[in-house]
Amino acid sequence: MAAESMLLHSSYSSTKPRCYLSNPQPCWTESRTTNLRFERKVVLGKQVKWESLGLTSRREFSKKERGGVVRCTAEGIERRMLIPGEATVRVPERFKVVALMACVMCLCNADRVVMSVAIVPLADKLGWSSSFLGIVQSSFLWGYIFSSVIGGALVDKYGGKRVMAWGVALWSLATLLTPWAANHSTFALLAIRAFFGLAEGVALPSMSTILSRLLFRWFPGHERASAVGFSMAGFHLGNVVGLILTPIMLSTIGIAAPFILFSSLGLLWLSSWVYKVTSDPRESPFITKSELTSIQAGKTDPPTTTAEFPPIGLLLSKLPTWAIIFANVTNNWGYFVLLSWMPVYFKTVFNVNLKQAAWFSAVPWGTMAVSGYIAGAISDSLVKAGYSITSVRKIMQSIGFIGPGVSLLCLNFAKSPEMAAVCITAALSLSSFSQAGFLLNMQDIAPQYAGFLHGIANSAGTLAAIISTIGTGYFVQWLGSFQAFLSLTACLYFITTIFWNLFATGERVF
Repeated sequence: MAAESMLLHSSYSSTKPRCYLSNPQPCWTESRTTNLRFERKVVLGKQVKWESLGLTSRREFSKKERGGVVRCTAEGIERRMLIPGEATVRVPERFKVVALMACVMCLCNADRVVMSVAIVPLADKLGWSSSFLGIVQSSFLWGYIFSSVIGGALVDKYGGKRVMAWGVALWSLATLLTPWAANHSTFALLAIRAFFGLAEGVALPSMSTILSRLLFRWFPGHERASAVGFSMAGFHLGNVVGLILTPIMLSTIGIAAPFILFSSLGLLWLSSWVYKVTSDPRESPFITKSELTSIQAGKTDPPTTTAEFPPIGLLLSKLPTWAIIFANVTNNWGYFVLLSWMPVYFKTVFNVNLKQAAWFSAVPWGTMAVSGYIAGAISDSLVKAGYSITSVRKIMQSIGFIGPGVSLLCLNFAKSPEMAAVCITAALSLSSFSQAGFLLNMQDIAPQYAGFLHGIANSAGTLAAIISTIGTGYFVQWLGSFQAFLSLTACLYFITTIFWNLFATGERVF
């Protein structure tokens, strides 16, 4: 019976190596060299035989072996003979790094959401008012606001890989200690949550800088938004994971269970990150020569780093910087209102139980993860179609703000939890277009200081998130409903959209 084999054609030789195999099963060859092409051919024979430029190497093939290795030296080529059942599909190394980024961003948000759900039974148990509940919710942001700028500067100097590793280790520890703090005292709980925010403050600046290195070293320009979209999809899926698993574990195991679970997953991720990821693809022991060659062929020059402290005055003197800052302020204002208060909203307005409230809250975040990737793909397609970077960033950001503004106004008229979930889903899904707007724009205008700029914008956004999170509690306590604050948030979306379209640019400024 004939057996199929693969013939290797090396760029070093014009002759065709041939493989003969006395095995009725198909076989093929794999080479670790680059610039090779393969073609199929039916062969018969009693020996494995390589012929190239007159060089021959013979080796008997055992029928008992499922896979045999055949090596010959012909122009420095090393080949391996594989038998069916041994074939593997190799995932490009750059995809693995982006997948790890998506996983850590998922954990980042899941760790936040645990408290958003656990605070409902804690408030009932300890008798917290709506206004004080907002203070507890915002305690995470007290530490977060300080570490964003510091974390961004550290990332620019030491690299995102190292800073992210330390951040994950510290916030996993804080997550683990949260149940103990809640049982000990309110002050201890607030302190641990602030420390948790301090550790998590490096996450987004680290992601921004890590992706900037990937975008410039690993991906062509027209794939940048997709890479960010995939990573941010993990960020939004963290809300889904946290909102679904936390109420189940709270009711079946106890309040400590979700905190222990997510802190353990953080430490597990850390082991993979430290030992399997390198800052530069050329340093990776896992990358193939063919992938590295393709990366080198299609990359652009990476942004340079500097040991000097970033010029704050210069950064703040340009209107495109303020467009990014205001966009981040508005994005965080609306994002944290929904993140912190959504389970409480469904329980208070529609009187659904905690598990139902968690499910209603999880659906919008799940669709946001998908829509974020779609937004990235649309942005990339527009860039490839010839639209300017400035136009694409403005289009994406306009959708990311006008859509949520209209959706929140509609939420005021929702008469059922299902209709409310539809409005919130629309708001969050459309807000994910911001990922292809201001989030990518930091790399456009200041690639050299992207981490630090992200830290500045994120700190301003965190201050806005503190105000919105606490303000929601006071508005609900004073007015007895969420409507006034939702309308205020919608107006903020519309105003920032106008400012963005007037002053944002996709050209490099710094």
